Amino acid sequence: MSDIVGHKVEQERGHVSSAVECYMKQYGVSMQEAYDELYKQINNAWKDINEEFLKPTAAPTSALNRILNLARVIDLLYTGEDAYTEVGESAKTSITALLIDSIPI
Repeated sequence: MSDIVGHKVEQERGHVSSAVECYMKQYGVSMQEAYDELYKQINNAWKDINEEFLKPTAAPTSALNRILNLARVIDLLYTGEDAYTEVGESAKTSITALLIDSIPI
């Protein structure tokens, strides 16, 4: 996800090739087509993660929850913008809502 939302900034900085650049070169597609395909792959990965999470496993649920929650945080930080590198108001609001604001029961 980081490669998609930070693609243009990374290219301006002269960083190494991103997933977007690699996909464009490998398949000879436009930047938008590469974005669309990578987002489709991310959506499919979420479907796989959710499906596998519901299956019985020998791994402790508490460990699996931590892994799933890490993936959720990464998704939150990289949906629409690179809120990890450039912390904006939306990231601050989300983190405050998640960790500070109480939930009425």
